[in-house]
Amino acid sequence: MNSPFAETILNGSLLLAVPVALLAGLVSFLSPCVLPLVPGYLGYVTGLTGVDLQKQRRGRMLAGIGLFVLGFSVIFVLLGGAFGQLGTLLTGPQNAWITQLLGILVVIMGVVFMGGFGWLQRDAKIHAKPPAGLWGAPLLGLTFGLGWAPCIGPTYSAVQLLSLSGGSSAAKGALLAFVYSLGLGIPFLLIALAVRRGMGVMSFFRKHRLAIQRIGGGILILLGILMATGVWGTWVTELQYWFQNDVKLPI
Repeated sequence: MNSPFAETILNGSLLLAVPVALLAGLVSFLSPCVLPLVPGYLGYVTGLTGVDLQKQRRGRMLAGIGLFVLGFSVIFVLLGGAFGQLGTLLTGPQNAWITQLLGILVVIMGVVFMGGFGWLQRDAKIHAKPPAGLWGAPLLGLTFGLGWAPCIGPTYSAVQLLSLSGGSSAAKGALLAFVYSLGLGIPFLLIALAVRRGMGVMSFFRKHRLAIQRIGGGILILLGILMATGVWGTWVTELQYWFQNDVKLPI
């Protein structure tokens, strides 16, 4: 018999939402708001100059980037948990129309990601600068997570709106925020492991930044349409039925 823990983790809504959250984080990293700034982040959180970065002081770079990723992950997870808890007041059988409204909002976030709605294209950041180096790395991550950028705000907002679909809870909101943070943070760590090769890969994505914006925005718009039309809810229900009746887990 499946345990409550297994049923919670492997329910239909999470099985669909987790890959989307991971992809949203990766798209955010590859976006024009983040990717061109990666060398600057590497230098700032390690306290190294461009020449020193090329020498691949791997341990220091991993430590600095790891602390930076930890900083913004803490913010995203806390916000995700709070949003998920708030969502428990909004979701339920009597509020099925809310999923349609959420879908419309996700479509809007997709348009914003693609460059629409100019008033949402402005950055809103905390301008206080922590000290450069390892001590300031987690603080820089915290300020990164607390700001709004037109390539991060829409994707993170869409993930949190998605967390309300199929039932909401603080744990679900926090989990999807954590997965989003992984999608955004792991590429930082991979580049810190191999700076020269990573810079080459980054140059490729910089050349195709408009395509990435369009693909990322298109994914959000498609997700919003699926939610607004009820297709997403149907998929969630079918997956939940499959796990409840056909899947036996060892945990």
